[in-house]
Amino acid sequence: MRNALIGAPVPRREDFRFLTGTGTYVDDLRRPGMLHAAILRSPVAHGRIRHVGIEGALKIEGVAAVLTARDVTDRLGRVPVTPIRLCPLPELEPFAQPVIAADAVRFVGEPVAVAIASSRAVAEDGAGAVELDIEPIQNALLFDAAPDGVAISYRATKGDATAAFADAPYTRRESFSVGRHSAVPMEPRGVLAEWDGARLTVSGAAKASFAVRRALAGQLGLAEDVIAMVENDVGGGFGLRGEGFPEDFLIPFAAWHLGRPVKWIEDRREHLIAAAHAREARCEIGIACDRDGTILGIRGEAVADIGAYVRTNGTIGPRNIAQFLSGPYRVENIEATVALALTFKSPIGTYRGPGRFEADFFRERLLDLAAADLGIDRAEFRRRNLPRAGEMPYELAGIAPFPRKDSLDSGDHVETLDRCLKAFGWREKARVPGSIVDGRRRGVAVGPFIEGGAAGPRENARLVLEPDGRVAVHVGSSSIGQGIETVFAQIAADALQRPLEAISGVHHGSTSDVSEGFGSYHSRSTVMAGSAILLAAESLRVKICAEAARRMGCDPSEVRILEGDRLAGPGGLSLPLSAVAHAGIEAEEGFDNHRHTYAYGAHAAEIAVDPETGAVEILDYVAVEDVGRIVNPVTVTGQAVGAVVQGIGGALLEDMPYDASGQPLSATLADYLLPCACETPRISAIVTEDHPSPVNPLGVKGAGEGGIIPVGGLIANAVADALGVSPDALPLSPPEIRRLIEAGDPSIRRFAPTQDED
Repeated sequence: MRNALIGAPVPRREDFRFLTGTGTYVDDLRRPGMLHAAILRSPVAHGRIRHVGIEGALKIEGVAAVLTARDVTDRLGRVPVTPIRLCPLPELEPFAQPVIAADAVRFVGEPVAVAIASSRAVAEDGAGAVELDIEPIQNALLFDAAPDGVAISYRATKGDATAAFADAPYTRRESFSVGRHSAVPMEPRGVLAEWDGARLTVSGAAKASFAVRRALAGQLGLAEDVIAMVENDVGGGFGLRGEGFPEDFLIPFAAWHLGRPVKWIEDRREHLIAAAHAREARCEIGIACDRDGTILGIRGEAVADIGAYVRTNGTIGPRNIAQFLSGPYRVENIEATVALALTFKSPIGTYRGPGRFEADFFRERLLDLAAADLGIDRAEFRRRNLPRAGEMPYELAGIAPFPRKDSLDSGDHVETLDRCLKAFGWREKARVPGSIVDGRRRGVAVGPFIEGGAAGPRENARLVLEPDGRVAVHVGSSSIGQGIETVFAQIAADALQRPLEAISGVHHGSTSDVSEGFGSYHSRSTVMAGSAILLAAESLRVKICAEAARRMGCDPSEVRILEGDRLAGPGGLSLPLSAVAHAGIEAEEGFDNHRHTYAYGAHAAEIAVDPETGAVEILDYVAVEDVGRIVNPVTVTGQAVGAVVQGIGGALLEDMPYDASGQPLSATLADYLLPCACETPRISAIVTEDHPSPVNPLGVKGAGEGGIIPVGGLIANAVADALGVSPDALPLSPPEIRRLIEAGDPSIRRFAPTQDED
């Protein structure tokens, strides 16, 4: 029987404190004797450090210390590096980033010194007073270990792509590229560290607090249980926040070294030049088809610009480009390689839909071109190549190194495509390509996608029966805006067969909550932690019944938990639940899983382009996604809509170019453009639950990233439909649109006679 709360549109519990300004962010924290940090960053892209002079800075009133690589080495005997968290390989170790530059710098923004002072303003004055002498290096070689400038290459394979292309009656090959992006959450990063002589407490943890604690313990040479990571409210994460960056070492080191609380809050310029970037890649991709549109094979060779170092999770985006170049389609022959190129730029990490956003743009542009060549309707071309329910699980390409094979777990991709087309009104809107309305050309496009989720290996949940009879939920997953305080309370209440009010709170992300945790990434929280809550709830019920049986003198099997928070035994015996709550009853369980879930769906969009200005307006947008099982339609729909808006930014606005000397050209929000309310169209998000996942007891699938994945390819194809041009790069800014028109048919700009021509 389906329970009452799972599937209900419960309002988000966490929103009250956010909307009333009572949330607690790192910058809200104050401690007695607290110092503030400012980080001096390299202004040079590549150079040898000849001198770091701190004497002048130390003369400034209020400056307590200026820490450099020498201080770190004197205390630890070495300068630690930032470890690789996901898919670590020995061959990547030479490219790990030092927590602070000692001998050389490799990108603008790399930390060189940390000024510690009585206030943030004084700390910035101190950092500005440091004398920095860096000799530029003209040699383009960043590391001797990578003479060709490539850290590693990934290869995805399935079947025999060479034979498929050799025998195919139709092939086509194109080149595409995606610009450099960053997550740019509303709240920049922040860290507050405190050392009391025996314990190091670090506030500001997010996403993967246990992994960051493990890394920090190794860097400082401390036992893990000496360090407590505390998760605070955060203003968005999107894959970037909480990954163990150099600052996550430098601030705790400063507090440990000085014996004083130290706080650092990132400013926007620091975020844009030194936090993780993402996306930038170029790809040559080919397709082989039968004349009826059946895809026989896909091949691709891509180069991903990963910046100056391999950091934390920086391999995941490029790796995903390789493995998911074929997307949701039924493709039996695949070969894709992605080289990870080292450059004088800020290192990359993950950003919502890493690798999949890029791969979808590359592939979906090619599919529209192939459909046109073969004379097949774009939607029908895709329908013919999507897997149905009877083909599940459907095998994806295998990936190496760090090999993994994976399969789509469940679903019918044609169902969601057809639902999207119907809701969008495809038959009517796609009738006249490039139609002119109010002086602008209109175009439409449709694009299916898949969203991987539920990364293992496990997640933990601990449920505690409190003295008033309510239950507190503790999980290892972090809250980074996805609404887990509400969703997890729904799951726990249903599992315990109690009302939502019986869940006193959901405590998340901090290392004190559970014995082990893995965090929030790869759309894993509801699948992994939600399933752990189910297991912990059952264990808690068993313990409650055992304690009640002891008090009533009966067998635990004779105890029932009734509505109204009462415990019933044989012969009319009864106890209030609060009567056993003082026994210290709690249960912690972990859910293990090594199979991914795959939410899936399709998006469709109608756009209008002004050929004179190159401006693009999105007139209508429909997003359909099957998420296996819906826990809360409010939160999952919100995730879909927010992700679409971020995808629009990547498709039309966002880019982080560098000049030839390695200087970033988008160091402010005046240059790095983000979508605002005026760029946000009407978005109709439809979530379905027709095909539950078989890989977890809830049947849910990760659904935090799907909304962003198809947007780039979709918008590019709609622009192509409107103007008859062939977009090959994102973002499609107004100058890029004008370039496409001039390179194609300049007469598009003058589709109607002027007054002089009448």
